[in-house]
Amino acid sequence: MLQFGIDLGGTKTEIIVLDEQGRALLRQRTPTPAHSYDAIVANIGAMTDNAAATLGVSDFTLGIGIPGAVSPASGLVKNANTTCLIGKDFQGDLQQRLQRPVFLANDADCLALSEASDGAGAGYASVFAVIIGTGCGGGWVINGRLIGGPNAIAGEWGHNPLPWRSEEDGEFDCYCGQRGCLETLLSGTGLRRQALLETGQDRPAPQWQQQAISGDPQAVAVLNAYYRRLAKALAAVINLMDPHVIVLGGGVSNMPGIYDAVPRLWSDYVFSDTVLTPLKQAVHGDSSGVRGAAWLGAAR
Repeated sequence: MLQFGIDLGGTKTEIIVLDEQGRALLRQRTPTPAHSYDAIVANIGAMTDNAAATLGVSDFTLGIGIPGAVSPASGLVKNANTTCLIGKDFQGDLQQRLQRPVFLANDADCLALSEASDGAGAGYASVFAVIIGTGCGGGWVINGRLIGGPNAIAGEWGHNPLPWRSEEDGEFDCYCGQRGCLETLLSGTGLRRQALLETGQDRPAPQWQQQAISGDPQAVAVLNAYYRRLAKALAAVINLMDPHVIVLGGGVSNMPGIYDAVPRLWSDYVFSDTVLTPLKQAVHGDSSGVRGAAWLGAAR
């Protein structure tokens, strides 16, 4: 049976179709109509219908990664940074639209499942995977199994405060209602906001990266400060869960300096004489989430 997966992002929605061996048969993207719930449901319905028609199939599984979670108490979406989803019966509405079972999971959980299955975390007993892109999230896989909890928030790394905070670290309001969440500092948006606070210069994260590569001392200082904040945040994960590998995905994970600087810095904060935890970039890049959604549907 074919496995359909959809990754609902803040700016794009992607669909992939995998065969039983994990080979991609189709992959398409559309912009996400992020401010209209009805338009999101319609867009996912149309993408699924079009993919099925293109491949000439009617029997398939469907998993969807969302930037939030489904409340075990109400069955409605909570904690979504695409805020129009909050309080909606997204699973029920999609199942009514598509007339088939639909399985939902947090997008970071899908990243973790993908990378643990056949990516950077393959072969490791436990994998903690992090998205650092528009937002920040985490997912947790042990022995190939996605770990959940009674509150559907396992791995919600991005909505904890920065540990070992210094005076230079900003403390910004988060959409979740709290202040000082990791997401407000470590996401691409957070990096830009913190850099503006530090330098007075408003530049997107890729621009800071390019200027640092060219040797701009101000940009180097911005990224070094970012790497230390990320090292603190991941050290807290190691202290709590001691995963066998940490995998990074999302746009900010493409900064090559992360993989040398962060493991060097997190030794200052990890409660151990040595830190053997590897830090790896997601093998499947920005396809990890959508591949994980496809694996999710098949697993369920």
